[in-house]
Amino acid sequence: MPNDLPIRKIIHVDMDAFYASVEQMDHPELKGKALAVGGSEKRGVVAAASYEARKFGVRSAMSGIQAKRNCPELIFVKPRFDRYKDISKQVRAIFYDYTDLVEPLSLDEAYLDVTENKVGNPSASLIAKEIRTRIFKEVGITASAGISVNKFVAKIASDYNKPNGQKTVNPEEVLEFLQGLDIRKFHGVGKVTADKMYQLGIYTGEDLKSKTLEYLEDHFGKSGGYYYDLVRGIHNSEVKPNRIRKSLAAERTFTENLSSEIFMLEKLDKIAKEVAKRLEKSKVAGKTITLKIKYSDFTLQTRSKTLPYFVSNKEIILETAKDLLYQEKMSNSVRLLGISLSNLNTEDRASTLTDPSEKTVSVQLKFGF
Repeated sequence: MPNDLPIRKIIHVDMDAFYASVEQMDHPELKGKALAVGGSEKRGVVAAASYEARKFGVRSAMSGIQAKRNCPELIFVKPRFDRYKDISKQVRAIFYDYTDLVEPLSLDEAYLDVTENKVGNPSASLIAKEIRTRIFKEVGITASAGISVNKFVAKIASDYNKPNGQKTVNPEEVLEFLQGLDIRKFHGVGKVTADKMYQLGIYTGEDLKSKTLEYLEDHFGKSGGYYYDLVRGIHNSEVKPNRIRKSLAAERTFTENLSSEIFMLEKLDKIAKEVAKRLEKSKVAGKTITLKIKYSDFTLQTRSKTLPYFVSNKEIILETAKDLLYQEKMSNSVRLLGISLSNLNTEDRASTLTDPSEKTVSVQLKFGF
């Protein structure tokens, strides 16, 4: 590794079954129970599942009907996002006691760069342990952490000893760690790509590393170079405290399927109002408006339109969404509608994922992890 390149100490902290854990903390009678936040045994989608429910195969994004089939004793509770936001703020306050380089990914996870930190502790592993201990004592829920030289490896490592655990992948261990992983564990490799890799005989990091750059680019286009770097531990995206928002959305799952466009328009009005409210709060606007439609058979369709100007006005968003709704005839009754804005006026300030000039070819230098 070239000596003039920075060596980072990155922690990825991930709260354990966050929404469900908050509900169990606030309602002791739910502790130890199979719990699903969101959805119901008739409608909706599971937003989060307790570890007791996960033993039965209940997962986030699963329909409430399927979740109940998997676990007949499952308890459904309505989400309380204001409460989750409040808990998230408490957790982040702990993060900032150690570093200002905190990049939240969502309410329940964040990256921390502790290469230089406020407590003067050279060990990222000890800092992660202290943060997890404080979260449990001061907030009341558990967290897991991954510690390594970059965000990619740290994120994978945080899932390694869940729940309530942590894993450190030292610099000299990164290549071996990645080669032993199932390719499905690689953050950034989705289900479709993973299935394609399986068809090509790429099952593990070791299999991926055996492929040339040309081979990967031939089969995966520009993403081939990204995968080529990842399995070699090359991922130099910095922790960005002011993370640039790429899109903003709101959606609703309905108690009963909608077959009338009149009822759909009523729902779109409320959704557009919520999107406009979030845009105003975030002080952003966007050009591309996308209508999301999920039918009663769970097939998903999106329809998009890009305007020649930035918008945040509810009326314009709603009118565009209406145009998209009427773009073609509905193929079935509808269980979910959503509106999102992308191509935001923040994106010109966004930096790229990786600066090619910062690429390294190995991670063999030891330092205080």
